[in-house]
Amino acid sequence: MRTIKRQVMKTIGLLALLVMPAFLQAQKTEKTDWYNKDLQKDGSFGISADKAYQEILKGKKSTPVIVAVLDGGVDTTHEDLKSVLWQNKLEIAGNGIDDDKNGYADDLRGWNFMGSAKGNVEFDNIELVRVLLRDMEKFDGKDSNQVRKAELPALRAYQKNLRIYNQKKRKAEQEYFMLYSVKKTVDSLIAFTGKEKPTLEDFKAVNPTSKQQEQIKKLILVNMKASKSDDFQDFYEQELARGVKYYYEQLYYHLNMAYNSRTIVGDNYQNSYEKSYGNLDVMGPDAEHGSHVAGIIAADRTNNKGIRGVADHVSILAVRTVPNGDERDKDVANSIIYAVDNGAKVINMSFGKSHSWDKEAVDKAVQYAMKKDVLLVHAAGNDNKNLDLERVYPNRYFGNGKTAQAWIEVGASDAKNDKTLKASFSNYGKTTVDVFAPGVDINSTVPGSLYKANSGTSMAAPVVSGLAALIRSYYPSLTAVQVKDIIMKSVVKVNQDVEFLVEGKKVKMPFADLSISGGIVNAYQALKLAETYK
Repeated sequence: MRTIKRQVMKTIGLLALLVMPAFLQAQKTEKTDWYNKDLQKDGSFGISADKAYQEILKGKKSTPVIVAVLDGGVDTTHEDLKSVLWQNKLEIAGNGIDDDKNGYADDLRGWNFMGSAKGNVEFDNIELVRVLLRDMEKFDGKDSNQVRKAELPALRAYQKNLRIYNQKKRKAEQEYFMLYSVKKTVDSLIAFTGKEKPTLEDFKAVNPTSKQQEQIKKLILVNMKASKSDDFQDFYEQELARGVKYYYEQLYYHLNMAYNSRTIVGDNYQNSYEKSYGNLDVMGPDAEHGSHVAGIIAADRTNNKGIRGVADHVSILAVRTVPNGDERDKDVANSIIYAVDNGAKVINMSFGKSHSWDKEAVDKAVQYAMKKDVLLVHAAGNDNKNLDLERVYPNRYFGNGKTAQAWIEVGASDAKNDKTLKASFSNYGKTTVDVFAPGVDINSTVPGSLYKANSGTSMAAPVVSGLAALIRSYYPSLTAVQVKDIIMKSVVKVNQDVEFLVEGKKVKMPFADLSISGGIVNAYQALKLAETYK
């Protein structure tokens, strides 16, 4: 087996070594809300929200709309969010009593389905691990001659999942130990500077004392040049330290079969229809992702602070559903039902996974939302995959062959109207993804009343949720299905090819073939169209 040192040496000069997955990166960018801009007027392929406010909505009356953010938590103290948070007026704060008798005591801002009086879940496995553990007792070590004919499909699925798991674990081990070794060497170089946080010039001035140090220094400088970064500390923290942390979490939580977070929650996990569990802490241990999503939808447009969300007159209902790992179907189902029962007209779901433990429970919750006239907006995912060929969960497809009509699947687009318009990481699908929306370098709210630019379909989905809320706010008589219809029909069509990598090879494809609508959502066109609906 090759040593870590040899792995690092072989990787010297490869720009991919220190590149994190795109959806995890905090991109360096000018701090603007370009997603609100207009292509013709401003040069960025935004959704023309500012233009819509100036030319269509000025002076119009609106009705408050509740948007549920099903995520990892929302910072309820943020300067740009606290004025737009939902408040349960039927609950008396802090009395420990379920005043509104909905099964959730003191749910003033929403609910957390990943906690209890013991605390909160922060990390969890990916669903693949949980499915494998479930099937392992029945199929581990068996071949097709040792199971009944009716069980053959399940055996093959188990064997395939085990192969996928082993591949993921091997990759995580290789990347973690490689990055850890690189970081250790970089730390030794930093020590020579005598500074806790050296600059790029400080780092360049270091004279390596070994061949390994020399090669690692060269690797860092090549990577920094490729990423157009001149801030050594930012590069170190975002690319290297963050990379080590990312793969550590994969190994010790996401892919760890011995790790079980559910003991914290204390529910009967086998009962998918159990509802009264959790706690009132909607921020949780890490509210960055959910706060970022909430800000894109509804950050205060009137306070002259930070950013402006897509929608005004919106209340954000925070429902903590997603850990650092894969969300659980039971929590997703209960979160959807909770959001619907508390008046949400739009539900944002910036999460997804490749496997499902109990799709039936989620399907029933989605069907409930459909009956209650709620629009569900879901991020397509960040694996650069064609969803026409493979499914992600949750999705709009029911086991009986029917589909959720008020469901929008969202891919991510970039700011320039050229061959890079499709975000490099975004999933796509001519029959499965509905629309694209801005999802690269999106500046939004993060905990501590701070702001940060992130990229992902997780950012594109709330752009669409904000637009849907805007339509429902100013045209409250429209149904969820009508709102989806308006969003689909009002996209700005893109009649050019885009280029991106598929399995390492550059491909060219018409942007129109990446989604059902073939375009980017547009608030101005959508609101003009909404005027015509009666």
